[in-house]
Amino acid sequence: MVQSLQSSPSIGVCPLWPMQGNSNYFSKARQSARGRRNMQFVGQAAAHLESARTPRKGLAGALLVMIVFQLPIGGFLIRGNTFNADVAREGVYWALTGLLVAYILMVEQRSLSSIGLSWPTWKSVVVGIVGAVVMVAGMAAIYMVIFPALGLPMTEATTSAIKSTPMWFRLILVLRAAVFEEMFYRGFVIERLAELTRLRWLAALISLTSFTQAHLSSWGWAQLMIAGFGGLVLTALYLLRRDLASNMVAHLLTDAVGFLVG
Repeated sequence: MVQSLQSSPSIGVCPLWPMQGNSNYFSKARQSARGRRNMQFVGQAAAHLESARTPRKGLAGALLVMIVFQLPIGGFLIRGNTFNADVAREGVYWALTGLLVAYILMVEQRSLSSIGLSWPTWKSVVVGIVGAVVMVAGMAAIYMVIFPALGLPMTEATTSAIKSTPMWFRLILVLRAAVFEEMFYRGFVIERLAELTRLRWLAALISLTSFTQAHLSSWGWAQLMIAGFGGLVLTALYLLRRDLASNMVAHLLTDAVGFLVG
């Protein structure tokens, strides 16, 4: 190896020893290389700064979306307790789902992966099934152990009312809850608040609180323990995997057990 290096005219040995007359050349070369490194560093820093600032441009609008979507818009627009009113309210929430997608894609000009939504894989399905098993088991324990121990009433009025509706409506209801609630509470709220506060745990806590509070008007105070537990599992699942498809599968299967099978 040493012999081939010394005898090869294409490689040469001049760079290993400074030679008189080449000092200016090497000095300029070092300055040029240093300048290129500095320019690369400045370019990388500028790109990083721009990527950090870009999401913040639309965060004021995102906060407004969070406030508006947290309001009981369906109840404001559609009054009454008839089945037709329930169907119309579901239409409102599906419309809100479409508006949320349009806001992300057209106003924010970001992809749905910015809220953790991408094409599901087999892992998404498996993790979602595991999450559903955990939620169903935990909710059953709350109903059968914690509620009796605390003397809390097991209000079944809302559940019975939903089960009395046609199967096609319950399918739409369960699917809408899985899609809209996961996109909004776990995806949009957590991601945008995390960008704003730089505290992912705080964004998750606000999301969990908002999700639990949204179930108050329909289910009552005692049932908030059920919604809160489900929200806690779904929030933890999203923080661990950032895979909204897994959350949707878990949410869908859990509600299906309660409203389609149970």
